[in-house]
Amino acid sequence: MSAPIDTLRAGAVALGVTLSDRQSEQLLAYGTLMLKWNKVYNLTAVRDPAGVMTHHLLDSLAVIAPLQRQYPEQGRLLDVGSGAGLPGVIIAIMRPDIDVSCLDAVAKKAAFVQQVAAELELPNLRGLHARVELLEGSYNVISSRAFASLPDFFNGSKHLLPGDGVWLAMKGKMPGDELAVLPPEVAVFHVEQLTVPGLDAERCIVWARKASV
Repeated sequence: MSAPIDTLRAGAVALGVTLSDRQSEQLLAYGTLMLKWNKVYNLTAVRDPAGVMTHHLLDSLAVIAPLQRQYPEQGRLLDVGSGAGLPGVIIAIMRPDIDVSCLDAVAKKAAFVQQVAAELELPNLRGLHARVELLEGSYNVISSRAFASLPDFFNGSKHLLPGDGVWLAMKGKMPGDELAVLPPEVAVFHVEQLTVPGLDAERCIVWARKASV
């Protein structure tokens, strides 16, 4: 059985991501915090270290290389329905140039993200307790991971996305039915298939922006 650090690093390499020693430590510490808080706060259904590694850490790391390609510059990212901070915390660790807000309607989940930001010393990360429909502001990238149907995600957050912003929706298998009923003001410009090491499940990212009128 390989050590968690070896599993993490090998998985990152397979995903086209280079981890510094500090990032490796932060990712593993985040996984440990998730398991610790999970005993009291029920943050996630995954309750064992191996499951956290594949279903949370590596699954969220799978967005880093695609995000670097689509949005290499500094900016602000809102992770909607972030729960325990997935993929928002991972993005904050890997992209210190991006200010990441993890939004959840459940107060204890937003509080957990605040605790992660403090313990891992991530000044670019914060937890927000609110409903996306009532939030104000502007974000260059708005992400979600199995948060809601695509139409609900886009409609609920469109007031927060500027004209040059992008949506990053992590999904399981290709959501053909949802793509067929998108509102006309949403333009999907890329559906990217992902392969997550150790995870025997389909994954993809739906990239979208506001349609030009």
